[in-house]
Amino acid sequence: MGTATFGMNVVDWESRVDVDRLRRERLAKLKHRLQQSEVGALLTFDFHNIRYMTATHIGTWAMDKMIRFALLPRGGEPVLWDFGSAARHHQLYAPWLDYRTGDDAAEGARGTSGARAGISVLRGAFHPDAGIAEAVAQKIYEELERYGLHTAPVGVDVVEMPVLQALRARGIEVVDGQQVFLEARRIKTPDEITLLTTAASMVDAAYDELYGFLRPGVRENETVGLVAKRLYDLGSEHVEGVNAISGERCSPHPHVFSDRLIRPGDPAFFDILHSFMGYRTCYYRTFAVGSASRAQVDAYKRCREYMDQAIELVKPGATTADIVSVWPTAQEFGFADEEAAFALQYGHGVGLSIWEKPIFSRLVSLEHPEVLEEGMVFALETYWPSADGVGAARIEEEIVVTADGAEVITKFPAEQLLVAGQRYYTTAGPLPLQRHAQSHINNRDGAGS
Repeated sequence: MGTATFGMNVVDWESRVDVDRLRRERLAKLKHRLQQSEVGALLTFDFHNIRYMTATHIGTWAMDKMIRFALLPRGGEPVLWDFGSAARHHQLYAPWLDYRTGDDAAEGARGTSGARAGISVLRGAFHPDAGIAEAVAQKIYEELERYGLHTAPVGVDVVEMPVLQALRARGIEVVDGQQVFLEARRIKTPDEITLLTTAASMVDAAYDELYGFLRPGVRENETVGLVAKRLYDLGSEHVEGVNAISGERCSPHPHVFSDRLIRPGDPAFFDILHSFMGYRTCYYRTFAVGSASRAQVDAYKRCREYMDQAIELVKPGATTADIVSVWPTAQEFGFADEEAAFALQYGHGVGLSIWEKPIFSRLVSLEHPEVLEEGMVFALETYWPSADGVGAARIEEEIVVTADGAEVITKFPAEQLLVAGQRYYTTAGPLPLQRHAQSHINNRDGAGS
């Protein structure tokens, strides 16, 4: 019964993932961080923090609606106020949220049940005079009062202004609680690492299919559809996005796909972001279609060198400053400063959401380093524009910090630039895979100029 909440794509995980243990260990970590903090309770409206705290999920359609909320009081258990019939569903199928015993069982859905009906302000869609925000504040206040915590500060992750105002009007001191959540989620449990690895393996398969599909005449948006179908067929819960970037769109990187037709000799890079049982991927690969120019080959080689240098430094006790110190400055690849180049030479934690702790960026990491610890899972991503001003290379690897160093869990080949598409043959033999996209330049200067 306990596995039902994680979604319809759970298929006999007993030998690989213990979902009850996953739930218990996540909540224990959050309670530990709460005890170490200065807040009396944690209040979350964030979809991923709610899932981490309560092990419940009502579909990705709800991720941006701010309709659900959950509270973890110091010394208590999670209480979740959920949307409509979802609360009843949790009462039936989420027994870990049922704290009622003996006489309490007669109290129905309230009392000490952790699954209750409740709704927030629908991002302002409810009329402000309807009193919804005030009802949210009252629910929170009553639960805090039960534990004698109504005068203690409450740590909140994200909150809408009407709810914030209502909480303060009810006398609740609201402070930043996001750091408590992120600290709890920073080190992954073995079950979380297994789920993250499984999510990455699904992207391995998507890239294999994409490699066979790429050819001149394919549109960027077609590749997005192909990847999404493959991931959903494999059991993905949510395809968050597929960055599909080709040709002259590679530099500067626009971070969104278009309907551009891919042409012979184009560079093309992709970022595949999806979720399996809540656990996400962020996974770039770069290809050349038909052939690659010398400038593109050189850009890829440099991009890979920065990646390899960074991975070599990953181990417990190293810092994010150590990693970013081997990456180029923004000015070295054509940007005014680190803010302008942000997320091109980059790293970030991966878990129930992206981006999590730790963050790797020359914008912040040199002056505010974070220490790497065993059990962290993060993605490192590098970028380099080609010297011809057209293409660029983008590589990303997801890494588990082990006692001995780094384990890379993104397995689709990336050590050298892959050329996708049909192999062409001339009267003199196979067309070189390194060549300029304009034929006359090859005849004049030689292949690969």
